[in-house]
Amino acid sequence: MAKRERVVRMSVEQPLWRALTAYRLLTMVYAVLLFASAYKGFDRPIVAIGYLAVLAVWTLATSSKVATAASCTKRFLCADLTVAIAGILLTPVADNHERITGGGPTLPSIWTAGSVLAFALKGGWRWAGFASTFVAAANLVIHGGDPKRDTLHNVLLVWVASIAIGYVVEVARASEATLARALEIEAATRERERLARDIHDGVLQVLAMVQRRGTELGGEAAELGRMAGEQEVALRTLVSSGLVHPSRISRDGSLGALVDSYEVEEPGADEGEVDLRTLLAPHAGSRVSFAEPGTPVRLPVPAAKELAAAVGAALDNVRKHAGDGARAWILVEDWGDEVIVTVRDDGPGIPAGRLDQAEGEGRMGVALSIRGRLRDLGGSAELVSVPGQGTEVELKVPRGRTDNR
Repeated sequence: MAKRERVVRMSVEQPLWRALTAYRLLTMVYAVLLFASAYKGFDRPIVAIGYLAVLAVWTLATSSKVATAASCTKRFLCADLTVAIAGILLTPVADNHERITGGGPTLPSIWTAGSVLAFALKGGWRWAGFASTFVAAANLVIHGGDPKRDTLHNVLLVWVASIAIGYVVEVARASEATLARALEIEAATRERERLARDIHDGVLQVLAMVQRRGTELGGEAAELGRMAGEQEVALRTLVSSGLVHPSRISRDGSLGALVDSYEVEEPGADEGEVDLRTLLAPHAGSRVSFAEPGTPVRLPVPAAKELAAAVGAALDNVRKHAGDGARAWILVEDWGDEVIVTVRDDGPGIPAGRLDQAEGEGRMGVALSIRGRLRDLGGSAELVSVPGQGTEVELKVPRGRTDNR
């Protein structure tokens, strides 16, 4: 069951949305004043007045839509771009031909850039290129395919600026995700250190005392002390290794770069990946040493569970056949394309031909519990044993095939 906790609420792009809101209001007023200063030169000023009235109402009514990435939906973006392009295409109807061919402004004027910038902030540079292309096409249409240099410069400026801003927004979102992940790791590390201090001050000291007193008393108390010692070593290994549940940043796409929470996944789910070290660390004890890489060894959950089960089966064989006094070592290696886990003991070893004999007698421990599991994962299990020198089991799991079980 995933647990959702607050980490940080931030957004580098949020000031850009506020700036866009102000830009739309100011440029709407500018378009109205621009028309008022030259309305006598219009052939059909009533058309311009009607459009500018719609533009003013639209801008004021939709100010909340460009306040955040969440409220700026795709439907609104398309409608906003339609209003801008409609104003461009209505310009030849309202204004006289000489002013248009002379490079005069369109009815929405620079308000049009606000629509394109909204696309850039919402979807990045690709969306910006899409919207600015439509605006450029509309400007070419009203100039009959022969625009003046100033018009081309304005169109090119909007196109380049919107794409650049869209690219900056994408970089900002990636940077925020990285920062949120760093803050998350820092918070998890501090919490782990706090728990480690509490455990050390309480549980570990009690287990150590039970082990010491049990050894002194002897008899059944000695066995209880031995078990307490094994649990102390296992717990100390788990705490010192710093294994925490894998987490991932949760970002709603509609929120843009707003990062306000993360999810911590419990390792019981059968989806995604898990750190193999979390499954093998509990095997560590007074007679089992565990050596691991300093970085997570991530495998698909089913593959990691099967590999951990094979390691457990190998340790069971050590306890059954090597004797109570035998020691075992677990070594985890991550080679990128494959994961290798080696289980070695210092027992008496396995006589030559003993495994084949056991398999013939119907005892399938090594054949099924170890080799069978690795074969299903597309890996291999190699067993090397020298009488009098212990046994070594090498388990290999290739990463590229663990998903095909």
